[in-house]
Amino acid sequence: MTGEEPTSPATGVQEKFTWGHAGLEAEFATGSDGALRITRLTRPGAAALPPVGAESAPPLVEITALGYSAGWSGPRFIESALGGRLRHRAHRCERDGVWHRLHIDLADGTTGLAAEVVFSSPDGIPVVRSEVRLRNEGTEPLVLRSVSSLLIGALPSPDVLDVHRARNDWLAECRWFTEPLRAHVADVGREFHEHDSRACLALSSRGSWPTDGHLAMGALSDRTDGRTWLWQIESAAAWRWDTGEYGGGTYVALGGPTDAEHQWRERLDPGAEFTTEPAALALGSSFEDALAALTAYRRAVRRPHPDHTTLPVVFNDYMNTLMGDPTTEKLLPLIDAAASVGAEYFCIDSGWYDDAQGWWDSVGEWLPSERRFPGGGIKAVLDHIRDRGMVPGLWLEPEVVGVRSPVARSLPNEAFVRQDGIRVTEHGRHQLDLRHPAARAHLDTAVDRIVGEWGVGYLKLDYNITVSPGGPLLGHSRAWLDWLSSLLDRHPGLVIENCASGGMRMDGASLAVTQLQSTSDQMQPVRYPPIAAAAPTAVPPEQGAVWAYPQPEFTDGEIAFALGGALLGRIHLSGYLNHMSSEQLALVKGALDTYKSLRHDLPHAVPFWPLGLPGWDDEWVALGMRAEEATYVSVWRRGGTKDRTLPVPHLADRAVCAEILHTSWPDATAIWHADRSELAVALAPEPAGLLVRLT
Repeated sequence: MTGEEPTSPATGVQEKFTWGHAGLEAEFATGSDGALRITRLTRPGAAALPPVGAESAPPLVEITALGYSAGWSGPRFIESALGGRLRHRAHRCERDGVWHRLHIDLADGTTGLAAEVVFSSPDGIPVVRSEVRLRNEGTEPLVLRSVSSLLIGALPSPDVLDVHRARNDWLAECRWFTEPLRAHVADVGREFHEHDSRACLALSSRGSWPTDGHLAMGALSDRTDGRTWLWQIESAAAWRWDTGEYGGGTYVALGGPTDAEHQWRERLDPGAEFTTEPAALALGSSFEDALAALTAYRRAVRRPHPDHTTLPVVFNDYMNTLMGDPTTEKLLPLIDAAASVGAEYFCIDSGWYDDAQGWWDSVGEWLPSERRFPGGGIKAVLDHIRDRGMVPGLWLEPEVVGVRSPVARSLPNEAFVRQDGIRVTEHGRHQLDLRHPAARAHLDTAVDRIVGEWGVGYLKLDYNITVSPGGPLLGHSRAWLDWLSSLLDRHPGLVIENCASGGMRMDGASLAVTQLQSTSDQMQPVRYPPIAAAAPTAVPPEQGAVWAYPQPEFTDGEIAFALGGALLGRIHLSGYLNHMSSEQLALVKGALDTYKSLRHDLPHAVPFWPLGLPGWDDEWVALGMRAEEATYVSVWRRGGTKDRTLPVPHLADRAVCAEILHTSWPDATAIWHADRSELAVALAPEPAGLLVRLT
């Protein structure tokens, strides 16, 4: 890190300093207005953007508060009155293991508001993470309405930029699409108006599902050279980002909840503090290159856990199988069948606690049903799972309490999320507020009984309601993440799956604590390929749980197709294996054996897409994984011609052996063409799939 001594803006001399490491370089400078900005963010050795003045980027932090709103009205997350008044007081850098950190201290002398901007970056990885810690050092309270987490400007003009975003809807997750930024930010003749356009492209979360509607991600790519800026906002509650024109270039503003979108306000009394939700930005020469950097960052920032390298196969009894109706009679033969094909964990899904009719609105007490498990009770079933060499798991939906549950009456009203003093009720459930000690103690008691006394080693934690914005959602979500960490502190071998009706909570904050991430509730094997192929944009492959649910009524090809989609992620096996013939079970076991032969490569692999990121209705879909010793390519055909070539440019000029590891069609072919660096495959009939290893 280098720097110059602070100088007064009145002298006309800008203050500058730099920070970074082998994978990232950042430059900071003050403009003539005295505000500090990021003026350069790049990878060492990458082609530099044209030099810009300090005023061509927004200030380091933007803040709106009651009485202090925007300095230039409009929908953009920039040009706030308070942000432009913050002045640089000091900065320092530190090293903590692989992490480089820069702390920048800013303050507004009028209000007494202080801001510490903390930048973090793992050594050698071109990703920067930012969060802002605000402190009221003044004498009067401030009511915050929005605070940015990461602001960067001085990017190329919107004329040359494409913007990428991902629709993320129930049963149809991770649907990326690309369009010119100019489609949202028209050229209004900035040189004539002395102002940038007020327009921007803005996305935000909705409700308490943080990734309902869109992933908390986005990217800009330069069409002239491919260079890409890819970001994620790490919030399990609420987020917003926007991008538009600024100073002749382009800015990106990333942040957590706002008053306008989420009815969020935070009162800062004198001496009080608030920290924003973190945001991370990855740099790359292309979208795939930036995603590789973001994948490495996600592995560096998450909580360490053995599951990230062992990748056990999980059988779950819900999808296309028991669907919330487990009993001893139904489970025992499923357990035996799952063990026979090589499953390593067996998770009993919803309904195990339901003694009445209907499991949906009775959740919350987390005591086993006597009706469903006569005789030895649920412990006998869990023992049977262990006796068959598997780790037992249970489904929980810890944040909700059904309106018919005794817990809805036994806990105090303050232990639930309330709005205007009224307990929120959604779809027959109330939501706990984990900031309240009674709510947390209730869940601690339940989990310590299930894990500590019953010996359950896997928890599928679901969340099937979404609460409207407002109220305590940010505080609850932070308490939720803290509670998850406390479970793993007490039970370090426990494996936690993060699920919210599939992928409705597929955010970076949850991903950094939990071990597995549900990617979808999609029940049709032919509709899953675009989800499975695009999921690694949001989740490293060793954490992305993909359903594989072969059924006894399927043909051999359909069984292989259903299994093949999960082989480059985490297998969530389901289906009535206990009704299958020995030949069908052999197909399932063969697929799991294939997975076990390659899963050691997944924790270090980075994804690529030979056919580009998939469209929802694409006839051909492909996902690649680039590991140290091998490259894997999964291909799905859902229509069109039976032949397709797939570019694999990173293997150019290499002698390559193409080996089919798994296929739904015995006559499938995969031929490597070294002169074109292409893999030619043939598949029939549709739907069909295969997995190829290139070495």
